[in-house]
Amino acid sequence: MTTSFFQNFPLRTGRTHEICLPNAQSFAFALGGYLGGAVLWICEDWIAGHINPIGFSSYMDPQNLLRVKTKDQTDGLAVAEEALRSGVVNLVVIELHQPLNFTAGRRLQLAAQAGESTGLCIIPEGQGNNAAETRWRCAPVFDQQDSTLQRWEITKNKSGTLAAWDVRWDAQTRRIIVVSKASQ
Repeated sequence: MTTSFFQNFPLRTGRTHEICLPNAQSFAFALGGYLGGAVLWICEDWIAGHINPIGFSSYMDPQNLLRVKTKDQTDGLAVAEEALRSGVVNLVVIELHQPLNFTAGRRLQLAAQAGESTGLCIIPEGQGNNAAETRWRCAPVFDQQDSTLQRWEITKNKSGTLAAWDVRWDAQTRRIIVVSKASQ
């Protein structure tokens, strides 16, 4: 069975999904650009890094990004749940550094469903949650001609099959170009 990339991306609304490093931020910005509108990005305040608007402006309008820093992961999850349930933002991104238990994952799913919003949890490799609708892995692929080549792979899919694609980002159109289905 052949799985089309565009049957899986953009991600299904009303659900929470997961993305693993190393290029999780690129995936999140591309999704934000596809969905349009406001994107809420949640992380803990101990994280020293900042998101540079120049760095992601080819993916989405920096004015649409709302950044929230929380005291800890528990507070971050509470903010994410409320934002998803409100339906005011199209995409809620939360950076998670500790494993998420099933109850917390399920609460995010129910909130996304109620608000018809999309949730995206950025997680470390191997820390997936059973409640997630899909889990993706995004990694760079070396190409002398283009630094935007990446491999996007679905490693968990509750409503479809698993697959991987090599994709490029087109900054002019703010769209994903599928180069090929990745060889297995």
